[in-house]
Amino acid sequence: MDAVAYQALTRATADQMSDLEAFRVRLSEANAVMNLVGPASLDDFWNRHVFDSAQLLDLAPEALTWADLGAGAGLPGLVLAILLKDRPGARVWLIDGLAKRCRFLESVVTALDLPAEVIWGRAEDQRLSVEVVTARAVAPLSRLLTYAHPYHQAGARGLYLKGEKAEAEVAEARAVWQFKAGLTVSRSDPRGRIVSIGSLRRAP
Repeated sequence: MDAVAYQALTRATADQMSDLEAFRVRLSEANAVMNLVGPASLDDFWNRHVFDSAQLLDLAPEALTWADLGAGAGLPGLVLAILLKDRPGARVWLIDGLAKRCRFLESVVTALDLPAEVIWGRAEDQRLSVEVVTARAVAPLSRLLTYAHPYHQAGARGLYLKGEKAEAEVAEARAVWQFKAGLTVSRSDPRGRIVSIGSLRRAP
């Protein structure tokens, strides 16, 4: 998938495409000096990174407030912020524990004037009230839910981008957590799954 195909598939606006392309350039430049994404994955930027992130909006179309845990390269958080940019009340919190990644995220947020806030710190230490908490390539689900628990306690729904072992991760997580789960096949890669988590609490 290239930019033209992505725009045709999603009906992204010209302004959104401009911001996404600017993000692509900045990510490519930053990736040359620090490990944000696998270098080969940049060749499939529009499908593997943008479309993969953007599909979350179809599962929570009314949600305006999001928290991206372990935001790293800004996937999915920066993509969500770009696509939500013109919606009043939108805000995406990008949380990461590594200072240099936060500096990269902040540079993109500032350059593109995005409705986002970068937080340098541990995800589980933050006390944010958001509609959706998300993450991609951060940790196995059982550990990820430890980071996300405070957000769920404050009322958030979880939408987590996972790979082909998603079902096994859900089963393993049930040894530690009680929750309602749903799995949606990823539109960017049919091997992947989006795991929806609600009613999260620790198992007795």
